[in-house]
Amino acid sequence: MQKNSINTFSKLAVPLKSKGRFFKENKTKLRSDFQRDRDRIVHSTAFRRLKHKTQVFVNTSGDHFRTRITHSLEVSQLARTLSKFFNLNEDLSETLSLAHDLGHTPFGHAGEEELNKCMKKFGGFDHNIQTIRIILFLENRYYDFKGLNLTLETLDGLLKHNGPIRNFKKYDKIIGKNYFKKKIKFSLSPSLEAQIASISDDIAYNSHDLEDGLKSNLFQLEDLNSIPILKNIVFKHKKKIKNYSVDLIIRQIVRELINVMVEDIIINTKNNIKKTKIKNLNDVYKAKYPIVTFSKKMRKFDKKIKIFLRKKMYYHKKVKRNTNQGKKIIKKLFFAIKKNPNKYLNVSKYDKSNSVRSICDFIAGMTDRYAINLYNKIK
Repeated sequence: MQKNSINTFSKLAVPLKSKGRFFKENKTKLRSDFQRDRDRIVHSTAFRRLKHKTQVFVNTSGDHFRTRITHSLEVSQLARTLSKFFNLNEDLSETLSLAHDLGHTPFGHAGEEELNKCMKKFGGFDHNIQTIRIILFLENRYYDFKGLNLTLETLDGLLKHNGPIRNFKKYDKIIGKNYFKKKIKFSLSPSLEAQIASISDDIAYNSHDLEDGLKSNLFQLEDLNSIPILKNIVFKHKKKIKNYSVDLIIRQIVRELINVMVEDIIINTKNNIKKTKIKNLNDVYKAKYPIVTFSKKMRKFDKKIKIFLRKKMYYHKKVKRNTNQGKKIIKKLFFAIKKNPNKYLNVSKYDKSNSVRSICDFIAGMTDRYAINLYNKIK
């Protein structure tokens, strides 16, 4: 079965057989290297906690709003669709999609901002790098090593979620200097599978935050008339408002929007491969610019929708009230725990040589509700 899979892969795909892991392990006949990676992510504690971590709305505010776990599943479904179309390594794309948000704090980006402020003198905080910390050090499920010991290709894709890395300052401070010992080539472009996981993250954000914003009445369908592409989709479906509920119309608009974005990526990526004469995986790594991209028209839309959501949703007074409370909770927890770490941390589990980073790991790993409950106990 695995042999057939290899034959169907494109020459641009990351091969089914990995280059290896940090710690040597026996192979298994049941699963490929990347299926094992995916399963390790799904079984991790950090992944389970995502179900109680904010996407936009604090987790206690409603049953049907997205959380980090539903967002990650949606990203993974989009990434599989695109990977399948281009005959790429679907299991790698899925793994990267499921893992990309493991490092998020409670209370969304507001929590991240506050924790970064608290850690300013100690190397800062970044949710993408925190994902790597979780995978390398913090998950503890094996006798022979710390972390999940994922493949080098998965690590490469997660490290380069936002493209090649040229500035190592934060990585050196948060992970450790020269930790990867030349096993990762930071200046090279990420694999197509990693680029697909990254752009699928954008599609999921744009479409599903839009749906949550409409359903929570933070803005109305009429407000979308200033956004290109979306304006035409809304106009088409609003004609059916006499026959169908607003809820169903919103769902249809979001479905169509996702479809339009996915089709745009397929057409544009095909053109990029042709234009830049990408013939094999080596060419992908050496490419100077991303290959999996939106068209110019869709990039304009992407920019517009992000500005719209920031203004109408993320900075909406209802949302801000909750996120400001989230910031207050993070700050209070950080300084209370820093004052007396032994009271809150199982010190044997954490890095004794860097207690402040251990406090940061502890807070970043909290769910919204755990953070709220602990805050109420100590305030």
